[in-house]
Amino acid sequence: MDPTVSTRREESDEAEAVNMLKVLPMDCIAKVLSLTTPADACRSSLVSTSFKSLAESNAVWDCFVPPESDYLFNNSSSSSSSSSLPISSKKKLFLHLCDHPLLIHDGKLSLSLEKKSGKKCYMLSPKDLIIVWIDTPDYWRWTSLPHTRFPEVAELIKVCWLEIRGRINTCMLSPATLYAAYLVFKTTTGSYGFESQPIEVEVGLVGGEIHKQTVYLDADGGRRLRYQIVPRRIGVFNRPLRRIPGFQAPQPQPKENEELNGLKYPKERVDGWLEIELGKFFNRSGKDNGELEMSVLEVNGGSWKGGLIVQGIEIRPKP
Repeated sequence: MDPTVSTRREESDEAEAVNMLKVLPMDCIAKVLSLTTPADACRSSLVSTSFKSLAESNAVWDCFVPPESDYLFNNSSSSSSSSSLPISSKKKLFLHLCDHPLLIHDGKLSLSLEKKSGKKCYMLSPKDLIIVWIDTPDYWRWTSLPHTRFPEVAELIKVCWLEIRGRINTCMLSPATLYAAYLVFKTTTGSYGFESQPIEVEVGLVGGEIHKQTVYLDADGGRRLRYQIVPRRIGVFNRPLRRIPGFQAPQPQPKENEELNGLKYPKERVDGWLEIELGKFFNRSGKDNGELEMSVLEVNGGSWKGGLIVQGIEIRPKP
């Protein structure tokens, strides 16, 4: 296409946008933009200088931030240390919540936003979970670690009955959204008892249908399966080319939630922690007053296990 023609078309589009701003009430255009997504609002700001001013206004971005966010940021007694940060616009507030989870409910729950869609994401801290034997020092202990969302996390010393449950009201979740729940954890150097030990996980509404599946918390086991070295026969006519003779090449890294030989293992997060998907849940209206329950169970084997550090259970939109 002729660059001159392209430039003229862009100028025409900008002029049309400016004319629309003159004809339609500003609050009407802001309402339309607020019914889109944060990504769409950002794209619309590229239309023209006039449109950018409207697309970045508080009237638009107020619909993308949680209704309680103003109170949480202005309240000096908020659990989050970021409550005193100066936030000069609702767009900046939105972007801040995307990258800096906010502690709410007395520091037992963190709230953040997915940048592309603006959907709500939560993490339940160990203080907000039901962990069997958590008050018994011989079995569990509270500890503080760097790079965590909460002041304290739960470290498993030893148990033969592992049971962790968490609940969240579905009205807190974004409507018409497919969510997935994840156990976020680490293993200590002396971790034991999880090798080849199946863990039952459940996700579902309290009093409703529960979806169950089996996973494994042994991260090393997952790594071994990804890069297993399998002997193979060597012959004159079947010698592998560009490989170490007698061995298969390492298996490629699986995509998120991909099974390894039919077994589900944890994957490493960008923050250095591990996570394993517990299950999915589609939140329809966001107005129903139901409770979503997530469970991690190993109560049948009877074997002792230890060396697990639990940061929490995260509920976020499924990609």
